[in-house]
Amino acid sequence: MSAVIDRASSSTTEFLRQAGVVPVVVVASADEGVRLAEALAEGGLPGMEVTFRSPAAAEAIRAVRAALPDFVVGAGTLLSPADVVAAAEAGAHFGVAPGTTPDVVAHAHRHGLDFIPGAATASEVERALGLGAAVVKLFPAEVLGGVALLDAFAGPYPHARFMPTGGIRVDDLPRYLERGNVLACGGTWIAPRALLDSGDFAEISRRAASAADAVRTIREPSGKEHPHGA
Repeated sequence: MSAVIDRASSSTTEFLRQAGVVPVVVVASADEGVRLAEALAEGGLPGMEVTFRSPAAAEAIRAVRAALPDFVVGAGTLLSPADVVAAAEAGAHFGVAPGTTPDVVAHAHRHGLDFIPGAATASEVERALGLGAAVVKLFPAEVLGGVALLDAFAGPYPHARFMPTGGIRVDDLPRYLERGNVLACGGTWIAPRALLDSGDFAEISRRAASAADAVRTIREPSGKEHPHGA
């Protein structure tokens, strides 16, 4: 089962809504990044977030863009303007950060990179929204209270949309994706370093398929997010 999304007619927000789950990965090389993207697509997930926790991140993003042009690849853990420039030059479709730094957000806008800043509190959500964010990363989601916090945010911020990340597993997806203010969940459980080190891309594809099946089960009956928490 292969998964692609037409980037020409789809914004990052729509990609997140369709994908439901975005694997958050650390890659050791460009070749590993390509093999990982192939495994995820085979399992039914159309994109991933390559974090800048590895010096190979930019090279891997560039290689994935060249090898799988329909696969959506974002750049995560962008902590400085230099990270943003490197991600944009590598061809990342979007950028993500664990927090919200105005200078980093400004550089993303300047370089035409869709950007998802992070937040853990109401003040940080307001700061991200005030800087023009269409989507906010809730991080670390489970530590902060998970869906209970998302439900609390839905009241004062009814138009805010989130990508919760941190501690989420496949069994948690229904609780999150049924919320109207959640577009997608970020997750590290699909392609952890141990599986990449062992070269077990078959298991990564299996985990991707499990996540993709969960998204379809949750969202296909109505074709959109559940209104709970909207």
